[in-house]
Amino acid sequence: MTARAADRARYDRATAHLDAPLAIVDLDAFDANADDLVRRAGGKPIRLASKSVRCRALLERVLARDGFAGIMSFTLAESLWLARSGFDDVLLAYPSADRAGFAELAADPKLAAAVTVMVDDPAQLRLIDDARDGGREVIRVCLELDTSLKLLGGRVRVGARRSPLHSPAQVADMARAVARRPGFKVVGIMAYEGHIAGVGDAVAGRPLRSRAVRLMQATARRELAERRAAVVRAVRAVVPDLEFVNGGGTGSVQHTAAEDAVTEIGAGSGLYVPRLFDNYTSFSGRPAALFAQPVVRRPGVGVVTVLGGGYPASGAPGPDRLPVPYLPEGLKYDPQEGPGEVQTPLLGSPADDLLLGDKVWFRHAKAGELCERFDTLHLIEGDMVTATVPTYRGEGHTFL
Repeated sequence: MTARAADRARYDRATAHLDAPLAIVDLDAFDANADDLVRRAGGKPIRLASKSVRCRALLERVLARDGFAGIMSFTLAESLWLARSGFDDVLLAYPSADRAGFAELAADPKLAAAVTVMVDDPAQLRLIDDARDGGREVIRVCLELDTSLKLLGGRVRVGARRSPLHSPAQVADMARAVARRPGFKVVGIMAYEGHIAGVGDAVAGRPLRSRAVRLMQATARRELAERRAAVVRAVRAVVPDLEFVNGGGTGSVQHTAAEDAVTEIGAGSGLYVPRLFDNYTSFSGRPAALFAQPVVRRPGVGVVTVLGGGYPASGAPGPDRLPVPYLPEGLKYDPQEGPGEVQTPLLGSPADDLLLGDKVWFRHAKAGELCERFDTLHLIEGDMVTATVPTYRGEGHTFL
């Protein structure tokens, strides 16, 4: 029996009393992935990216481990909810226009001490001030550095379009703009190198592309390390008591941690290890989060149909954004249909061994987005469900 077949047998036994659709987290794999992230971080704390987990119980489980400290959130409403729930170090990783949220933040000393907001433009400071509604608390601010690699005088850009702050001088000017404005304090710098941390460099069947990605990433790492160090020096000249410099992601943990200028690493997807993280030379994890759909039809030889399954991930549309049939091994989509809203045909010889009601296990393309489809996660240890916990959705929250 292969390791994957053994996992399927465990998951089927553990959930035999549960009807699909359902979602699970294999805690043995989840904890092993957490250990691997800590090992790769080399002693620097990992700030946990909540969007990649979207389950409070699992956030708490990870943050109870050595090597993890603080949360990186994705909306202001989520940040405030987490702070009210007892998480005392929440970095909002994206700028917000949530005026009601800013009014709440500025009026509550506990929230203002726990939540740090992201800015990269003086207009964002004005928006926050206009939203204060009388609140006088000092707002903790993090400045975001654009990590993109610019070549040929800026005519070629590699990396996500995020912050407009690219040079040390631009980030330092933004720090001065914050320092001049009462009611704000710069406490950190964030720089997420998605073109390094979030792009696989060993794509199956595409050796030339994989080599090109590795060359690009090596160039980008060198350029960013030098520029990030210069940015930190420039900002510390304005803000000597800077608390943190955050960088990295699951795919670049060990590289970013090697930079002296970086004080903490941001990561989260490496806990669940969705399918987009199968194509990396820098690490290999164990798939920990899966969902199951029930077989509801047998249209013919070598074909079964499961209920639902059309859960595409965000990003540029393409086959890599689709869930992948994982267990039993050997199933694939009908190219004329793909995964559907209410039914999904699956092709392959394993289909002939599946009965109505049997579970087919899938992996999502991205990590936390799976939790937007399910109210609960069944936590599996060995071949038993040892707990069932709500996702954000199960607690009544869909922040985006």
